[in-house]
Amino acid sequence: MDDASFLRGQLLIAMPGIGDPRFERALVLICAHDETHAMGIAVNRPVEGLTVPDLLKRLDVKSQIEIPPDLVLIGGPVQRERGFVVHTDDYSAGDHSIELGGGVALTPTREALEAMGAEDHPRRALLALGYAGWGAGQLEYEIRENVWLTCPADEALIFDPDYDRKWTKALAKLGVDASLLTAEAGRA
Repeated sequence: MDDASFLRGQLLIAMPGIGDPRFERALVLICAHDETHAMGIAVNRPVEGLTVPDLLKRLDVKSQIEIPPDLVLIGGPVQRERGFVVHTDDYSAGDHSIELGGGVALTPTREALEAMGAEDHPRRALLALGYAGWGAGQLEYEIRENVWLTCPADEALIFDPDYDRKWTKALAKLGVDASLLTAEAGRA
């Protein structure tokens, strides 16, 4: 696989019938992808009742500003105790931040949590617990098997607070009407 076919910065859209309830109607931002692995953060799976300010307070992260009560997201089933901040690229933690393209970056450090409450905070950010991971060739196989569709990521979709409609909006970017999708294969 050459660099042009790697999916970092793209969105994965789960197809109906994915067979894994953890990813049903999931929208996953790919943060790392190469010949050995892939890693992504689901951007439409909120933890009901857990807001970013609440979690930062629990972690004893001091805030200089009033942080909006955005919900914390479930980024995926791997390392659910670990936090990841997806944010606009107007903030950077140097070598700890990963540029994803399209004005978006990922920072998996406490420094990013502190930045969310700082005067010079990222313009937009979301906090996710855990991530989705794939071994060598696994994601490519799942895409070939029509488990996932891919679409270009954009800031508006990634940070859209309408979690229930993000999946449908991502499909619409591809010209696909979600109401016409089914998990069943047709007969000839």
